[in-house]
Amino acid sequence: MDETSDSLISTGVDGKPLSKLKWEIEWRNATPLILLNLSIPYGFYVLFTDTMWQTFVFSCFVYISSLMGITLGPHRLWTHKTYKAKLPLQFVLVILATMPFQGSVIHWSRDHRLHHKYSDTDVDPHNARRGFFFSHIGWLLVKKQPQVIAQGRSIDMSDLQNHPLLSFQHRYYIPLALFFCFFLPSTIPLLWGEKLWSAFFVAGMLRLVLSQHATFLINSAAHTWGVKPYDQGILPAEHKLIAILTTGEGLHNFHHTFPWDYRAGELGGYWTNPTWLVLDLLSKVGLAYDFKTVSAEMIEKRVKRTGDGSHPGWALEHYLTEENKDIIVKNQKSINSIKNLRFRGIS
Repeated sequence: MDETSDSLISTGVDGKPLSKLKWEIEWRNATPLILLNLSIPYGFYVLFTDTMWQTFVFSCFVYISSLMGITLGPHRLWTHKTYKAKLPLQFVLVILATMPFQGSVIHWSRDHRLHHKYSDTDVDPHNARRGFFFSHIGWLLVKKQPQVIAQGRSIDMSDLQNHPLLSFQHRYYIPLALFFCFFLPSTIPLLWGEKLWSAFFVAGMLRLVLSQHATFLINSAAHTWGVKPYDQGILPAEHKLIAILTTGEGLHNFHHTFPWDYRAGELGGYWTNPTWLVLDLLSKVGLAYDFKTVSAEMIEKRVKRTGDGSHPGWALEHYLTEENKDIIVKNQKSINSIKNLRFRGIS
């Protein structure tokens, strides 16, 4: 960063740290978010008292699709460019990215690129150092500080702004979001006899709010709790439960250390990272290609240099000392088998 960037990060208006400035509510964002979250208790009530099992299964499907709409598209494809996608897949991903009601792809990617460039500083839109609530949802309820806006405008978004599909979605985001996020999930269950009221509050409202909070946990919980096998000097950590809840985005220490890797994590394999599985399947049918990955050698070097010792490869490296090799492993073949597993995603 240059001196100007450092100055912007360390101070806010009147030279005060941004974290000490008074929060000013952004009612345009706060009002719908408050109303959506107030619907949660009633949504659960309708789910357990007046909802068909088919609607519950459908809601789970839409929940997963909404999350993957973020992980596959705005995150791994358009923000970090970890792979390339054929036009039919891009079309589907734009639709899926509209379902979570988290802003257009261009808007989402700009904030995320800013987040990675100034992670956990006062120019990070959801700076985790300002508290759990702020990084989780508070940053969406208040107006952005001038420095965040200024640095956001400096992020080069020309690649996405010149993309016909993304520019169309950005221009007509509100009507598209109302259609794909609320109308479709609320009307499809009518095909098997569900009541519109139940479909709206379960497949529409409840599904939406739960998927949003799952995504928010990446900014809050995954920057607060967990191990740091790759870089113990940063806040992002590995949290497998969050990875499962978000279809693979909770392996955050890996992702912030190697943001160009399409897997966004290596430990736990497909079980904790189903987005990884989907991408590998898409590559088999030719819809996704040119995947970027970090080599096992680079991972091993980084683990040894800056990790906190929690990586399985680190543990085995220190476990198989010259003194205990003969006791723990009886032959060289067994030793080689264990060493080959060290950096292949075992957990």
